[in-house]
Amino acid sequence: MKVQSFFKYVEIQTKLASMISFALGTVLAVYRYQAFNAGNFLLMLISLLCFDMTTTAINNYMDFKSARKKSGYGYEKHNAIVRDNIRKPESIAVIIVLGTIAVLAGYMLFLRTNATVLVVGIVSFSIGVLYSAGPVPISRTPFGEIASGLFMGFFIPFLSVFIHALDRNILGFAFDGSSFTFHMNAAEVLSILLCSVPAMMGIANIMLANNICDMEDDLENRRYTLPIYIGREMALVLFKALYFIAGLSVILSLVLKIIPITGILFFITLIPVHNNIKAFEQKQSKAETFGLAVKNFTIMNVVLIFSFLLSVGIRLFI
Repeated sequence: MKVQSFFKYVEIQTKLASMISFALGTVLAVYRYQAFNAGNFLLMLISLLCFDMTTTAINNYMDFKSARKKSGYGYEKHNAIVRDNIRKPESIAVIIVLGTIAVLAGYMLFLRTNATVLVVGIVSFSIGVLYSAGPVPISRTPFGEIASGLFMGFFIPFLSVFIHALDRNILGFAFDGSSFTFHMNAAEVLSILLCSVPAMMGIANIMLANNICDMEDDLENRRYTLPIYIGREMALVLFKALYFIAGLSVILSLVLKIIPITGILFFITLIPVHNNIKAFEQKQSKAETFGLAVKNFTIMNVVLIFSFLLSVGIRLFI
């Protein structure tokens, strides 16, 4: 398999979403807990990137196998198996190799941390696999936006914080013979959740925009996604509302002093995000306007990450 075909098969350009969520959790750990562990950071990076590529490869492989419509943008141009004539053994081998690396790196991370990482990791891996595979993949149901937003928008930032702040007792699981104990610092978990809302909403909207653009093809391929159930008009209303929720969460985070005052920089994204929303409302095209949802996610969360870094820098040098 050629390198270009591999990158297309795992859709390397879409890994930006998980990497930004990972970066958001990391800078939050540095800002809120003044903690950073380089070894844990590297292991989670490897596990996350490989697992993200694995789930994308599974999704493309399942789409290829189950496709009923054999023509159109989504099948002939978007799926690398068709476009680059990737052989079945190669496509399966990529999934196995990447998945194995992800599991091994995740297990090593667990050995360096504690059972909480193992439990959250297993839940995350399960959601990721069920999202693309199984009798009824989540991506083919109305719950795709919720699953992707929760997993990539919250679980990733949460774990990215947790692996650096093990001594803060944010969340804990313990097994002792026949007993099981659980504890949670609700205030800290809710604080991380609130900081993650822009990532959660942005990722959910990437999925939503994708499904809006694919409505006709999805119907033919029996993919009953959220826009199929609520209709295009309501889906576009939801698309706009999720960005509004993201903005409200930042305001609340500032009021509660969960994020630094530099977080006010988030609101410079309002104009470009608003313009992209308008452009997508006018035309929903996988080839032409779907990328606007990715741009909005990137703009909002990169600025939020920068605001954390700026605050850390000010604290260090002033």
